[in-house]
Amino acid sequence: MLIRVTDQVLNTQEAIAAVESPAAGAVNVFLGVVRDNSLGRRVGFLEYEAYPSMAEKVMREIAEEAKTRFGLIDCAVLHRTGKLAIGETSLLITVSCGHRAESFEGGHWLVNEIKKRVPVWKKEVWEDGEEWIEGPESLGMQPPAGMRA
Repeated sequence: MLIRVTDQVLNTQEAIAAVESPAAGAVNVFLGVVRDNSLGRRVGFLEYEAYPSMAEKVMREIAEEAKTRFGLIDCAVLHRTGKLAIGETSLLITVSCGHRAESFEGGHWLVNEIKKRVPVWKKEVWEDGEEWIEGPESLGMQPPAGMRA
């Protein structure tokens, strides 16, 4: 299982190769991409912060749970940190499974759980300001003091 938090560009082919199997009838790929707008504001770029070892531990737990819950053969979860420009990939998830329905369901569940549970913080930067959003702070938690703008 490929699990990684990195400041390097995410490699889709690496993630696909990590989950390929002769038993897989489906390989599903999800790319979370930085868009240029949010809630009516023009986004200039995003910044992601994380504690890689803690985030990877939680990502691995979620991936193992997804494998059991959806009968996945394998999955890869990669999350990028640092400053990301519009169009860059921040989250890459691949899953392999015997059948397509489970691959879609498992991938969808993985994305939602990663957003909900993994300690990665996202800051949106606009023309007239910036704000930390989603991740743990959307559940009433704030990023650690050293990670606030």
